[in-house]
Formats: sequence, C-alpha cells, structure tokens
Amino acid sequence: MENVVIGAVDLAAHVDEALAVQALAFGLGPDEVAIRRQIVLRHLACDGARSLAARTGSGRLVGFVYGLPNDRTHWWSSVVQPYLRREGNDDWLDDSFVITELHVLPDFQGRGIGRALITAITDAATEPRSILSAIDGDTPARRLYHALGYRDLARPVHFPSAARPYAVMGAPLPLLR
Repeated sequence: MENVVIGAVDLAAHVDEALAVQALAFGLGPDEVAIRRQIVLRHLACDGARSLAARTGSGRLVGFVYGLPNDRTHWWSSVVQPYLRREGNDDWLDDSFVITELHVLPDFQGRGIGRALITAITDAATEPRSILSAIDGDTPARRLYHALGYRDLARPVHFPSAARPYAVMGAPLPLLR
C-alpha cells in the first residue's frame, strides 16, 4: 500500500475531488453530490472553517476532513438542538468544534487515516470539545469515534433528507489516543 500523508488543503479549490471521495465512501449519487457541493462551499466560507486532506505520494486524495466552530444559527444545529435538549445535552452546541465531514476511500479505510485526520483537525481547535453526527449503528466510523472519546449525546436523530437515523456524539478535546 502507498504511504499516505495528512496535510492542509484548500478544500474549496479541491471540492470536486473531495466529493468524489465522499461519493464512494458514503454511496452518494450525482444529484446528492451537486447539492453537497454547494453546502461544502458555504461551510468553508464560515469563520474558523478548516480542512485537511490525506494524499498518497502521487498526490491522489484518499480522504479528507473539515469542520468549523459550531454556530447555533446553522442548519445542522437547528436540526439537532431539540434532540440534544431532550437528552439534557443542549449545552454541547456552545464552545464546540463540529466535524462536518470525514471520509476515506473504501480501499484506504482501516489504516488509521480517519483517526489521523480527525485528531489532527481537533488538535488545532481552540474549543474545549468536539461534536459530530454519524449514522446510528454499529459502524466502523462509530467505533472509531467511541475509541477517540466521543459519547452519544442524542439518538436517534432524524435529518429531513436522510433515510437512516443518526447519532449526535461529543468528546472533550484533545481526543483520546
């Protein structure tokens, strides 16, 4: 297997390359990719948004992560807030760094790339904690998040356009190693 290097990336300039990774990793069709393209570009324009990429020695993008300081006025927060409030975890929406997207190509999963991406981006966060949402189930992603110290804050969470329920998870920073 090729070596993979984690580093800074201008994700807005490489949005199509990143969305190709997300489409394969998450099973998205062309219509969903087109919608997500606009969402990603809007997120990346927010204050404090940061991104990292995982690239092979030949420069192939095999994974990426991006996130930003949470803002209660953002769509994601408005959807998850009632679920968090129901569980007594509404305060997690304040002073948190949100992992908005984290994806690794299927052929490169299980090699520690996702772990390296999420720990690197949260290590640079000034917020004391991190939150994210993940498909609610016994998945490799959720097992990784639990191993890093994330715990379930609310589940099941239903996003308007998602067929499957999600879990909102939170962890104090720095993440466990």
